Amino acid sequence: MPAPDLRNVALIAHVDHGKTTLVDAMLTATGVFAAHETRVDRVMDSNDQERERGITILAKAASVAWNGTKINLVDTPGHADFGGEVERALTMVDGVLLLVDAAEGPMPQTRYVLSKALARHLPTVVVINKVDRSDARVDEVADEIYELFFDLDAADHHIEFPIISAIAREGRTMAGTGMPAPDADLSALLDAIVETIPAPAGDPDAPLQALVTNLDASDYLGRLAIGRVVQGTLRAGEQVALCHADEDEPPLRRKLTQLLGFSGLGRDEVTERVAGDLFVVAGFPEVEIGDTLADATNPEPLPRLTVDEPVLRMTFGVNTSPLSGTEGTLLTSRQIRERLDREVLGNVSIRIGATSSPEVIEVAGRGELQLAVLIETMRREGFELQVSRPEVILREIDGAPHEPLERAVVDVPDEHVGTVTQAIAPRKGRVTDLRPGDSGRTIVTVEAPARGLLGFRSLLMTATRGTALIHQQHAGWMPWAGDLPHRQGGAMVADRRGASTGFALDNLQKRGELFIGPGEEVYEGMIIGESTRPGEMQVNPTKGKQLTNIRTHSTDEAIKLKPPKVHTLETAIEWIADDELVEVTPKSIRLRKRHLTESERKRLKKRN
Repeated sequence: MPAPDLRNVALIAHVDHGKTTLVDAMLTATGVFAAHETRVDRVMDSNDQERERGITILAKAASVAWNGTKINLVDTPGHADFGGEVERALTMVDGVLLLVDAAEGPMPQTRYVLSKALARHLPTVVVINKVDRSDARVDEVADEIYELFFDLDAADHHIEFPIISAIAREGRTMAGTGMPAPDADLSALLDAIVETIPAPAGDPDAPLQALVTNLDASDYLGRLAIGRVVQGTLRAGEQVALCHADEDEPPLRRKLTQLLGFSGLGRDEVTERVAGDLFVVAGFPEVEIGDTLADATNPEPLPRLTVDEPVLRMTFGVNTSPLSGTEGTLLTSRQIRERLDREVLGNVSIRIGATSSPEVIEVAGRGELQLAVLIETMRREGFELQVSRPEVILREIDGAPHEPLERAVVDVPDEHVGTVTQAIAPRKGRVTDLRPGDSGRTIVTVEAPARGLLGFRSLLMTATRGTALIHQQHAGWMPWAGDLPHRQGGAMVADRRGASTGFALDNLQKRGELFIGPGEEVYEGMIIGESTRPGEMQVNPTKGKQLTNIRTHSTDEAIKLKPPKVHTLETAIEWIADDELVEVTPKSIRLRKRHLTESERKRLKKRN
């Protein structure tokens, strides 16, 4: 028995096609912001990194009311690295809003998120956004969307979707393709949602079954379980059973202390949630994603959530450098492990595992961006740690080792097409598609081993001076491709502790590219630059000038240092080799050798 006045819809799209901006417009149009005089853009991107990177990392929910119908909106990430968030969000909804840029058209992540929605047989409302762009090609993009549905083997009823043209930034829409009128609002879109997305099914009188799809925490209420009531009615104050992953373990039975529902951007306390509605529950500190809240007398668990497996792994360890503890407050392996355990509870696409050392933990994820976001979050929380270079997770298929295959779509100015093709060849990659874009740009599709695309993004950004756009996604598995080239030069390694001097760095910059400037604290084993030749180079960056009474023009020339290359977290973990680590603290990102002393490195090299 569906709830006629309720709709659950997820917003899915490629990165930067305007999902979060459209949610802002819908919240404004339905009066959620009426009581607020000021508000921020992209209000759903509440995480600091989301606002800085301009991407959505975590799926979030909000609620609006339209002509007597409550619409629950779930905003999802566009990056394939955060696909676990997308998959969880789709279990909470009955339909999707597919956003496509009016100039760019369907892009790699458009295909990825749509394939996930079609796999769950969710009806679609298509929104062609940014139709006011000077290079917009609305009718062509509409045709490309139909082609994408056909490519994904969509059923006939999936292809009968309404198309809405929108300028999300201005809150204007119209049915069909075209330019919304100056006085248009979001009525066309909201009406299409109510007409196209079905009301949630489920019998409110049946025994309770509610799936937990997300977790949150509150200083006052503790751990919160977020999800959807599939059958029955969830009532505050009644006893419910919590069905765990371990089927042999008996369900926990407990009284529901607090029940919340989504209202606008907030959560209000409610007495009940009926089948089809979204809920927030307090009182179960043991709850995990995928658990079922069920009828206390006859608990029947729902099928658990499944997501794509991780394809990359790296190690997180205690910071063992001589500068350990000078910048962070959370330093021990116990604190790092507890933090990663908390991450796994709320992030179904992250896995952690043990290593040979109790102070080092293996962390596996969907991509380098996802892992970099986790590390960045931890350093902002005050952690100090050291991380290794990511490596791929191999899979045995027909008795032979296979590695992850990645598909990258690169949007570059025409003059840099050769740069892409030259860069991908030594990485065992190949160009699978080349098509002209708009405004003097070309879209190049390449396929390569996931290992081969580590560092490819930063190389491309440098070569094209930041004008390239690159989007990657997992494209299956391929036979092991053999050894791949890494960086060209070797590491310049400091041979002592101290403060770097301009005099020493002036001499060293002739032998390679520096990563540090004068006056920075260095230690033995710290990498301070990349030399022009392969192989490790021991250097003294703390050397001062010998002072004498003799002054000549040649010896007293002013020191002119080039600006050092400052590594971001992403470029650092791409640059390091297997015997190197990235030291991450709240204030610094340093590169170092895994074994700090030269004698120890030589001894290990002889042993191997």
